[in-house]
Amino acid sequence: MSERVVVLAHEKFPDRSKTANGILRYGDREVVAVLDRDRAGERVRDHLPDVQDAPIVESFGDVDGPVDEFVVGIAPIGGGFDESWRPDVRAAIEAGCDVTAGLHYFLNEDEEFATLAAERGVTLTDVRKPHEGLTVSGARSGEVSADVVLTVGTDCSVGKMTATMELADAAEAAGIDACVIPTGQTGIMVEGWGNPVDRVVSDFTAGAVEEMILEKGDEHDLLIVEGQASIVHPAYSAVTCGILHGAMPDRLVLCHEAGREVVHGYEGFDLPPLAEYVDLYESLAAPVEEAEVVGGALNTSGVENDADAEAAVAEFGEAIDAPAADLVRFGAADLVEAIR
Repeated sequence: MSERVVVLAHEKFPDRSKTANGILRYGDREVVAVLDRDRAGERVRDHLPDVQDAPIVESFGDVDGPVDEFVVGIAPIGGGFDESWRPDVRAAIEAGCDVTAGLHYFLNEDEEFATLAAERGVTLTDVRKPHEGLTVSGARSGEVSADVVLTVGTDCSVGKMTATMELADAAEAAGIDACVIPTGQTGIMVEGWGNPVDRVVSDFTAGAVEEMILEKGDEHDLLIVEGQASIVHPAYSAVTCGILHGAMPDRLVLCHEAGREVVHGYEGFDLPPLAEYVDLYESLAAPVEEAEVVGGALNTSGVENDADAEAAVAEFGEAIDAPAADLVRFGAADLVEAIR
């Protein structure tokens, strides 16, 4: 680890700070502090014992030592910027830190931040800003030599990014040349490249995924595409369908959170029975590319003990009629074999 990073997660760590958690777990940079004014004085290991540790502090001014980059590690529904974050972002820029955010609110279009960054000679990176030149899909992802696996979900925030990273690591450990195809802000921050599909013009969503598949598909044996949202989500289903058709995957891994029964943030909508998701995803994929749900990744972070977690995994696997695992708690090796 060379760069020193501070991650903002005010009032959200660790249960609602998916980006911060992903950077702590999978990033290759040293996180020297997490900002959360509600948990100041605690440590990351008090809440996430299996990731790199760091102190939790109230503000950027409480961080010890030099900092290279400041990362906004939360992205609320709608991707807006909370004005309570402004003093910390301002302080980071004034200290000469590059600032990275995965919001729909672009820091580069904020007059104060842009002016201050120019004065201090620092870079503002808006991860969710797509590059120029994206276009519609040519339905060519099926032409690549690599096998393509897509993580799909029963809902938002059930662990698709985590499953993607764990599968890639386990595949590499099994001797498979694997590559992550990042489609969301956390995956892009961890991998250092990718297309933020939830910010792409809807006609170009499948094309944005296809572009990445074609770029990497003949360089690796296995591509693992980071899924987004859920095909049944009342707000975000369009991006799910765009990724599914743009990736033209050979196989699917269904991700779910143990105990989740309603749509997160839209609690008036019940989740369908788990078995229905298998039919939904396979049927939707079929006109473009035959894809089978070959495994399931169950997030049991809310389950206290391993015995209950194992029982939940077994029940999930039975419901979807496929091998299943909690990839963080119990490892991903068996699921990699199912994929292979």
